[in-house]
Amino acid sequence: MFETIRLSPQAFLLCSHCSRSFDLTNRQSYCQHCEKPLLVKYDLTGFFDKDLLDSDNLTMWRYAAMLPIRDRDHIVSLGEGMTPMLPLRNLGYNHGFDQLWLKDEGQNPTGSFKSRGISMAVSKALELGVTDCIVPTAGNAGGAMSAYCAAAGIRATVIMPKNTPQIFKDECRLFGAELMLVDGLIDQCGKEITRIKAKKDVYDISTMKEPYRLEGKKTMGYEIAEQMDWSLPDVILYPTGGGTGLIGIWKAFQELLDLGWIEGKLPKMIAVQSENCSPVVEAFHKRQSISKNYQGSIASGLAVPRAFGQDLIMKALRESGGFATTVSESEILKGVKEITRTEGVLVSPEGAAVWMALLKLTNAGYIKRDEKIVLLNTGSGYKYFENIVEN
Repeated sequence: MFETIRLSPQAFLLCSHCSRSFDLTNRQSYCQHCEKPLLVKYDLTGFFDKDLLDSDNLTMWRYAAMLPIRDRDHIVSLGEGMTPMLPLRNLGYNHGFDQLWLKDEGQNPTGSFKSRGISMAVSKALELGVTDCIVPTAGNAGGAMSAYCAAAGIRATVIMPKNTPQIFKDECRLFGAELMLVDGLIDQCGKEITRIKAKKDVYDISTMKEPYRLEGKKTMGYEIAEQMDWSLPDVILYPTGGGTGLIGIWKAFQELLDLGWIEGKLPKMIAVQSENCSPVVEAFHKRQSISKNYQGSIASGLAVPRAFGQDLIMKALRESGGFATTVSESEILKGVKEITRTEGVLVSPEGAAVWMALLKLTNAGYIKRDEKIVLLNTGSGYKYFENIVEN
């Protein structure tokens, strides 16, 4: 499957804050000097035309030339990526949108966009000789890591809030992961990982605390461009918890510009959060954090009280001329029902959140109905029945 893929050019790691460089042939986490995320950078001097992509590979690994893997034998893939871009014709007609699209990440192998980042992170972990991975999760990342570690022959430990829907817990256990449940939100899971790491050698693939999940997530940006014939939409709305996907898409667009594969104005990036947990929105609007009052959400992936990559989220929003906004829990549930009954697509609550945010921002005049708009649905609604049906 991967015999013909072209591997990446010279690559290295760079601190997103102080620009210190790091060797990606050794295990890395984040910049210990700045406590900021590391980013993979590529030397694109004289690099190739897009016609040399692995066009026969219908996974995210068709972009392996822009991913930091050094040996194709270490690629751990379950067929992730190349998810469909669905035209939302019925919703568009009902609400007066001319060009409305849904990038449906729920069709990934483990039911969410987490398949992309975890495929890349576990592949790199295998290449680095890692034997034991650990991750905090609000749900989907835990199931994804459990699956990919099973495929790689790597031990998996998942730390998850107790109130996570049962399907996510069962998924981890079925794939053979060790599952630990904690009180609180995902930030408490992170604290538990810190305690575990002090006792034994485990590779922490927490959001933005290692450099490689971001590289898998950025392939959403490459796909959006390719699926739109190497042009870009005017607006992208993204459900934002830890923010890796939003940061990754923006990184992809910067790389595509550097490669010369796209040109012109980049999309406005819109971060959408739940009113129950909205640290990114508060930071964007420069409001004082009320994190002690943050609660869970039926959109589990949005319940992230502190995003380690928040500076990079802010950078993407501001560079793109974007925005950050919230929707209520009742609006999210309303959005799930409207999309499901109008388009026949059972989106995750996170995907419904961006639809409801679009309606609010359009009514406020921030987004125009004749713009080309892409919504990101980050997971399958089938995994959220416990959250959305009982409500």
